[in-house]
Amino acid sequence: EVQLVETGGGLVQAGGSLTLSCTVFGIRIEDYVVGWFRQVAGKEREGVSCLRNSDHRKFYENSVKGRFTIASNVAQNTVTLQMNSLKPEDTAVYYCALQRGSWLICNPGEMHYWGRGALVTVSS
Repeated sequence: EVQLVETGGGLVQAGGSLTLSCTVFGIRIEDYVVGWFRQVAGKEREGVSCLRNSDHRKFYENSVKGRFTIASNVAQNTVTLQMNSLKPEDTAVYYCALQRGSWLICNPGEMHYWGRGALVTVSS
């Protein structure tokens, strides 16, 4: 059974930093695309950042470029999202996801497995 478990959410003031971590069980991430998505109540889930482990190519949504960094550790089967200069509009539930493929398309419909989510709240 494939499971993705996120940790690291919480409350932070605007301008602060948080690191989200995702541990993947039941499948090796080294051949696949992994990513982080976020969702605000009443809105669609959106892709924040994705990484293709085969060549380490990365995608970042425009609003997080220069502030967020995605990384993976294939030995530990983990994916992290370092979030700096956080803004109130970054407040959302953040989900880790994995695609059993190599298409670097950071779209929720392209992902096959999901974590349960971690709440990130940025206060102004």
